[in-house]
Amino acid sequence: MTIQFSRLRAVLVACVLAIAALYPAVILAQSEPAQSSQAPTADSAAWAILADRAEGIIESGDSSEEALTRLREELVVFRQQFLEAQDANASRIATLGNQIAALGPEPAEGDPAEPEEIAARRSELEAQMARLQAPGLRAEEAYNRANGLVAEIDITLRERQASALRKQGPSPLNPALWPEAWSVFTKSLLDLKDEIVVSTSTGEQREQLKQHLPQILFYLVIAAALVLRGRVWMEQLTLAIYSGRRFQGTGVAAFLASLFQVIVPVLGMIALRQAFLASGLLGLRGQILAEALPAVGVILFSGLWLGGRLFPRSENEPTPLALRHEQRIEGRWYLSLLGLLLSLLLLVGRLAEFDSYSDGVTAVLLFPLIVATGLIVARVGMLISAAVVYTHDDSDPAPADRGYLQRAFGLVGKLTILSGIAGPVLAAAGYLNAGVALIFPTVLTLALLGTLALLNILVRDIYALLRGRSPEDAAEALTPILVSFVLVLLSLPLFALIWGARVTDLWEVWTRFQEGFAVGETRISPSDFLTFVIVFAIGYIVTRLLQSTLKVNILPKTRMDTGGRNAITAGVGYIGIFAASIAAITTAGIDLSSLAIVAGALSVGIGFGLQNIVSNFVSGIILLIERPISEGDWIEVGGQMGYVRDISVRSTRIETFDRTDVIVPNADFVSGTVTNWTRGNLVGRCLVPVGVAYGSDTRQVEQILLEIAKDHPMVVLNPPPAVLLLGFGADSLNFEIRAILRDVNFVMSVASDMNHEIVRRFAAAGIEIPFAQRDLWLRNPEVLAPRGAGPANGEPAAPARAPAAPVRDNDGDGGQGAIPDGMEGR
Repeated sequence: MTIQFSRLRAVLVACVLAIAALYPAVILAQSEPAQSSQAPTADSAAWAILADRAEGIIESGDSSEEALTRLREELVVFRQQFLEAQDANASRIATLGNQIAALGPEPAEGDPAEPEEIAARRSELEAQMARLQAPGLRAEEAYNRANGLVAEIDITLRERQASALRKQGPSPLNPALWPEAWSVFTKSLLDLKDEIVVSTSTGEQREQLKQHLPQILFYLVIAAALVLRGRVWMEQLTLAIYSGRRFQGTGVAAFLASLFQVIVPVLGMIALRQAFLASGLLGLRGQILAEALPAVGVILFSGLWLGGRLFPRSENEPTPLALRHEQRIEGRWYLSLLGLLLSLLLLVGRLAEFDSYSDGVTAVLLFPLIVATGLIVARVGMLISAAVVYTHDDSDPAPADRGYLQRAFGLVGKLTILSGIAGPVLAAAGYLNAGVALIFPTVLTLALLGTLALLNILVRDIYALLRGRSPEDAAEALTPILVSFVLVLLSLPLFALIWGARVTDLWEVWTRFQEGFAVGETRISPSDFLTFVIVFAIGYIVTRLLQSTLKVNILPKTRMDTGGRNAITAGVGYIGIFAASIAAITTAGIDLSSLAIVAGALSVGIGFGLQNIVSNFVSGIILLIERPISEGDWIEVGGQMGYVRDISVRSTRIETFDRTDVIVPNADFVSGTVTNWTRGNLVGRCLVPVGVAYGSDTRQVEQILLEIAKDHPMVVLNPPPAVLLLGFGADSLNFEIRAILRDVNFVMSVASDMNHEIVRRFAAAGIEIPFAQRDLWLRNPEVLAPRGAGPANGEPAAPARAPAAPVRDNDGDGGQGAIPDGMEGR
């Protein structure tokens, strides 16, 4: 069993990238320069030799991982060249295709032969077509071969990686391995010391040391200041910003200041490395360890920084985790220890790789680091779970979110605890590679998740600073959420690298993405999609600008009414968007003919499932063209009455008189009955019914009502208002005022004004406005006396049938509710 320390270094580099929150595209571009846009032209002979060699290497299966990786890079170069060569002569081929199509179809068997001139021309064009298509076909065949070879190499590398994880080696719990491990490790340290002693034993090295002594002392002073005190100074600055007077952008300033808690001491580690290298006292082992000092500084101080940000000292500092003060202290210690353990892993790995430790020695040396890391990881998982389920009181910080975030934190905490236990168990059982591949990526994943959580707070604070809002209000806005979502998407390659993906795997995904996907005979690539988006966006913006110009500057100067102007504006918008779509599709080179089958299937779906939507859409277009209603019209449709406020493609919004919005589908306006009170003009009729008592002078009533109608300022005099005696009601003589108003929108207020004036004028003229009356005749009033009571004071008994006395019912209900037993109305 061989521990792949180069793999561990790659994982640690991913940790550095995760903490720095850098997108890995830059690293990927540096890792595979073979995919440069300046790729040489494909050479058929060189390609044939490379392909044959690659097939032989893959079949043999005895090449190293480094050799396979280099071979894959060469294949990727040719594959990219062949992909680009497939589009050779594309424009000329399209022209020839149009020329051949212009000649018409070839005669079918049994049909008369076409003229010789046309047949000769067709043969000539087809020969040119075959000649021009040949390079593309050869490139396509070579591309498929290269792509297959690359896929086979990837499969081989993944199988080797999986086999290394499944391989069982010596258990570090075997006591027989401990003396050898201690002896080998101490020998490496002694060799390191001996290299320094040998370097200082020669006069030349001592002379060189004296010459570089000022430079060495300068670097050592800087390193001591920056490493020992620099981080403390930056931490005090961050706490001062949070503890001082709050201002807009406090969170942003404090976050940027906190970054120097990593930058400053790492610069000190770089100065320390320069001091060691300038001394000339280090041998090969010392130089290897000295070169690792900056990486060690990044890992160590990044762990301290994450601990200070995720588990802050001050209550004023924002944190994604809600914990008690004691738990925050514990969390800071744990993250600091994790950074130290990762640093030790890097140094031990460099030393073990140089001295070629055996599998047993490597297992024994790494096992304590794995166990310590597993215990700390498990405890950190408990803290994450505690931050979710913790019930706070008034003196404790606010609890974490109780929805989706709670479930996510709970899942992360449980998986972290499981990983912290499973990693040491696997290593103890001899599966050291599996234990290392589980426990240390878990640490890096937690670091990356913590960084994303801190970046989420930073995005919120930046948004609050730019918009002049409080951080609490900014947390509810959509923009910070979208930006945080994008950051999560950009971090996915980092998660993949942490959990075992190779850089070549990511490049393969990116290559597939660049190639696009096929729709019929058309291949849509990201560049095509980007072209479509840009052209459509330009067309959409131009359309909106044209609509705004028409609506604000041009149409108001015409004699067109509001409804017509809105219809023209909406029509221009629909035509512009349709034209922008066509232009974007054409510019991107998307062939829609291949979507004919899909369009046919969609038409069937439209016919069944979307028929109501299509009906409303077509009805909306009809409304905009015919304009039976316009914005601002007073209409009545489907029992709803109100003003039209907006006409869209699918529906129309009506504002009722009680200020509620009613959304009516456009199909109801086309297929139903619509009453438009203000269509064409605002003139409308007002009807005011009036009842007077029987016995009133009808001509006098007619004259008074006519004067009231003519005196109202909203009533037009041509045609003049009229007063009609409609009939004889059960309780009154029924009159009605019929008047034409200048603006029918005021019909209710005009009717109210006339009713007030009618009451005043009728009272002055002594004309009664009656109310409903009923006469009741009691056939047997004796039943009203209490039962068993005789005549009082010797009065004679009442006759059995006395004359009925009329009882007037003034409430208009016929007295039904007050008739006792034995009485009935006549």
